[in-house]
Amino acid sequence: MSSFDKTDLSGFLGKHLVYTYDNGWNYEIYVKNATTLDYRIHSGIVGNRWVKDQHAYIVRVAQLVYKISWTEPTGTDVSLIVNLADKVFHGTIFFPRWVMNNPQKTVCFQNEHIAKMETYREAGPAYPTEVIDEFATITFVRDCGTDNDDVINCAASELPKDFPKNLR
Repeated sequence: MSSFDKTDLSGFLGKHLVYTYDNGWNYEIYVKNATTLDYRIHSGIVGNRWVKDQHAYIVRVAQLVYKISWTEPTGTDVSLIVNLADKVFHGTIFFPRWVMNNPQKTVCFQNEHIAKMETYREAGPAYPTEVIDEFATITFVRDCGTDNDDVINCAASELPKDFPKNLR
């Protein structure tokens, strides 16, 4: 029997986090509600890509530890462990081969190009899959409430240079 309520996501919903992987890639995520997230990629092979209303599976696995998993229209699978107590992320990203071969095709506001992403995915190739398995440091956390469409609302290239220091 666990010492915490596995179904209680209240300590995680509405969180806006910025994190940097050990490989230098910088990402941002907003836990919009119990089944949805928005995210923005600041750097890495798909830097400047951003997504709203991504369906996700979100669970609590320990007192201040959560897991988020989803499949993108590109065919990319993502699984993140978020440890709020220690400000540590662990992410595993499963990139289909077509994304590794042509990452620039995904650099956009995905919501406006879902049909195109699905077409690319179907054309492939899917294999061999590239697995990125990295730890990350959480560099910024704030509570924004749930279902706030203003948290992630533009590409990373449109943010002020001092982001996220300019946020409260």
